[in-house]
Amino acid sequence: MIDPFGRKVTYLRVSVTDRCDLRCSYCMPEKMNFLPKSQVLSLEELERVCSVFIELGVKKIRLTGGEPLVRKDIILLIQKLGKFLKPNYLNELTITTNGTNLENLAQPIYDAGVKRINVSLDTLKPDKFRKITRKGDLSKVLHGLEAAKRTGLEIKINTVALMNYNDDEFDNIISWCGKNNFDLTFIETMPMGNVDEDRLEKYLPLSRVRETLSKKWTLKDIDFRSGGPARYMMCEETKQKIGFITPLSHNFCESCNRVRLTCTGKLYMCLGQDNEADLRKSLRSNESNESLIETIYEAISRKPKGHDFIIERNKKNISIDRHMSVTGG
Repeated sequence: MIDPFGRKVTYLRVSVTDRCDLRCSYCMPEKMNFLPKSQVLSLEELERVCSVFIELGVKKIRLTGGEPLVRKDIILLIQKLGKFLKPNYLNELTITTNGTNLENLAQPIYDAGVKRINVSLDTLKPDKFRKITRKGDLSKVLHGLEAAKRTGLEIKINTVALMNYNDDEFDNIISWCGKNNFDLTFIETMPMGNVDEDRLEKYLPLSRVRETLSKKWTLKDIDFRSGGPARYMMCEETKQKIGFITPLSHNFCESCNRVRLTCTGKLYMCLGQDNEADLRKSLRSNESNESLIETIYEAISRKPKGHDFIIERNKKNISIDRHMSVTGG
């Protein structure tokens, strides 16, 4: 699959549910209206569409949400997708999670073939964690991380950089990641969906973060690429990688190899555009995959060059109406 700009599409991000057991303030409103279950693809449908993408050349699949590990019987889907992990076929199956369910699920996730996970964690302070997630218990996440470490899972921490909120913790988070052999990625807040706060008040350009971190840490550019949008540096003091995802201050579109499948079967060719294709219709109208493949190829032919994310004063600061939890983080 090659888009109009010559970029090969080899990475599929799949939202298995829009539901989440947390309510992070920059991600969704406290009183979130979730999709009716009748609109959500079944696990069998998710497996089917993923298998078609693999046949068409996808080498990496990431399961996301919402929070993917709250989906009932999610381990069954992970196990079925894990069977596609073969040389010259599917190279990697990964998961992005908030970590609240890892304590019980880390071992079956690893046994199914997942070797690397991303865990979203914006603070190491219990009170602040409870405030930003509106209901979360930091100890559950930390216990889950310990369980994941015991299985042998490689762990990367994803931290959204928030002005005047967690920017005083970055040094501690780097030290903590170093002690635990976790890689770390900082992410700029993304203007997706209506939330209960002004994103501009918390928007922190990662160029400023890098400049501040460089005063304490020795950060060196490296050629490492994970297949995603992060640009990585090596922290000499901790010997761990630190990534920066900058959708606003420096977009990552020129090398985009990704498409996103929502839990309702919509395929988005760009995180920051509303251009989409309805795969659910193709899935449910024909037992053959021919129509599904045609729809996918047609969608890839419309993949745009880049997104239009922007945050401005005196604006609503929503570039895309749909929430990140619907699209897949």
